[in-house]
Amino acid sequence: MRIGLIILPQRPWSEQADQWRRAEADGYDHLWTYDHLTWDPLEGTPWGATVPTLVAAATVTRRAPLGTWVASPNYRHPVPFARELAALDDISGGRAVLGIGAGGTGHDARVLGEPELTPGGRASRFEEFVDVLDMVLTGASTTHDGSSYRAVDARTTVACVQRPRLPFVIAANGPRTVRLAVRRGEGWATTGTLRRSEAGTDDAWWDGVARLSDQVDEALAADGRDPATLRRYLSVDAAPTFALVSAGYLAEVVGRAAALGFTDVVAHWPLPGAPVYDAPESVLDDVAAMLPDLQKVEPARR
Repeated sequence: MRIGLIILPQRPWSEQADQWRRAEADGYDHLWTYDHLTWDPLEGTPWGATVPTLVAAATVTRRAPLGTWVASPNYRHPVPFARELAALDDISGGRAVLGIGAGGTGHDARVLGEPELTPGGRASRFEEFVDVLDMVLTGASTTHDGSSYRAVDARTTVACVQRPRLPFVIAANGPRTVRLAVRRGEGWATTGTLRRSEAGTDDAWWDGVARLSDQVDEALAADGRDPATLRRYLSVDAAPTFALVSAGYLAEVVGRAAALGFTDVVAHWPLPGAPVYDAPESVLDDVAAMLPDLQKVEPARR
């Protein structure tokens, strides 16, 4: 099992740099930050830019992969975004990971004044975004005329260090996007079928996660893809109970994720007193001591 940590871009870099250094030193397998302009559950709080934060993180870390959890088409175009991702991969020495999703309906979806899309519209836009992004990152020149995006001779002059491109971890909580993750992703990421406020209980949330995992199995079989070639990432803090309320509880969460075949779990740096991820930062000391044992947990074969 690989354990990842999300560090929200809420502090000035002079303070945030030590978070990234500490997370890598503690032994986390991958490190992430959110890709939003603002995030509704923490509305009104400071919020930094995603790619510059990850570039800065690359300068104070040496080992851990660094990724977006998760980028979306809500306010991005695949052509300039591809250039940013290639630069991040270069600066980090080939450690960039793209977590990417269809985009929600919050502030990020409204900020540019675009009409709100239906779930089907967001899925269609997402599929096109992923396809164009892949073309720009892997081809010398891309021309595309689609329903959501256009590109005319978009040239890739600096390629990713990783070949053919940085890995895509595609967020999917429904059948259509699950099929996209199987078709295009090196990894699949999920927050489950229920929002924290909807789940009611942790068991109800886990039941939804189990059903999604079954959908991924079915999509892999239909595609003829070897399940071992797709990493499975679970955002465990989408459940009603924050995974880092204690190191012991995180161990329970990792065990449940492994039983469902997940290869990776991702938790959040605690935000004491916040409406989400509320726990003392001191829990990170206990988690760091337990990480080597958690990383020995073997995911069930699917």
